[in-house]
Amino acid sequence: MAAMLPIRPSQPGAPIVILISIDGWRWDYLDRVNAPTLKVLAADGVRSEGLIPSFPSVTFPNHYTIVTGLLPDHHGIIANAMLDRSIGPDKFTMAAPTARDPRWWGGEPIWTTVMRHGGRSAAMFWPGSEAIHPTYWRPFDDTLPNAERVKQVLAWLALPEGERPSFNTIYFSDVDHAGHDFGPDAAETAAAAARVDAAIGSLVQGVRALGLEPRTTYVVVSDHGMAATSESRLIYLDDYVGPDDVEVVDTTPNAEMNPKSTLSADAIYKRLVNAHPALAVYRRADLPAWLHYGTNPRIPAVLALADLGWTITSHTAAEARHAQGRSFNGGAHGYDPRYREMHGLFVAAGPRLRRGVVLPEFRNVDIYGLLCELLQVAPAPNDGDLREIERALNR
Repeated sequence: MAAMLPIRPSQPGAPIVILISIDGWRWDYLDRVNAPTLKVLAADGVRSEGLIPSFPSVTFPNHYTIVTGLLPDHHGIIANAMLDRSIGPDKFTMAAPTARDPRWWGGEPIWTTVMRHGGRSAAMFWPGSEAIHPTYWRPFDDTLPNAERVKQVLAWLALPEGERPSFNTIYFSDVDHAGHDFGPDAAETAAAAARVDAAIGSLVQGVRALGLEPRTTYVVVSDHGMAATSESRLIYLDDYVGPDDVEVVDTTPNAEMNPKSTLSADAIYKRLVNAHPALAVYRRADLPAWLHYGTNPRIPAVLALADLGWTITSHTAAEARHAQGRSFNGGAHGYDPRYREMHGLFVAAGPRLRRGVVLPEFRNVDIYGLLCELLQVAPAPNDGDLREIERALNR
């Protein structure tokens, strides 16, 4: 008997994958908070002991790594804020018009892979989707309630078979906001996690009501974890270099700097190296190999990396923050991915996945290959390795 051919995204009955991001959900929250939906999905499917982010462990680079399978060095979103004079003088930031310019975004996101195979895709918020569009997408609006985000995904899934997206994303920011404001161990952060879990529960119920559950796989991830910060752990960058010396492209917990006319990159490095016991300083060419970071030309000339829980600031910025009634007691991420506190969440359940499997930690660069396997599409070239997680699959 001839082997059965896989069902492609454009065919009736094709697999459906919903990629769910819970920004800032640390690896250990699942066992500490009220999250019945995620716990059921983990019991019915697969979870890992953690998800290792790419450096820097911040939102835009890691969300885009998850959907491209490329390291930030290779897809080009090397930070939440960056410069590229070959594109123009304006800085790329998460909220700026530059973030909607496709010239910044390299690689092939999974929604494009699906469309390349004849399928349809949808993004209910995801970094990169406003620059490289899926079939259906919404401009980012963080004020949109979680219930409305779920409602939109279910509306797309309710489309007729030929129009329904086989790949979908949905993004929740509550846990990250609470973690920054109150810290990873705060009751407010646990409450935010419970709210997001309830929203995911509504999504699961809606998929069931549409009769799509037998062909739907949920892949729940976070982009990074969270570490506690403190007023007692501040590094004032302007104690060592001033605004006339350096162009600070991005800051805290990693200060990424280019020289101005008054100092060379070597001179900046010499001023900063060994300047503070909680600050590791590197020239771009000398970054440690374990970061997998430093070959992209957008990476500034000198990088200063704070130790876990430390904040890089300036006297002016700290005074302004305190004048607003805000402190540095809370939470942050962006640190070296080797810190356990930076590791995120991975839970997945669906027809192609085994039940009750707990995987060791793995890198988030491997998820793109898993998504392609679940959707039965050939991946674009990427940096991942499906062998790290293939034992989660029903073969």
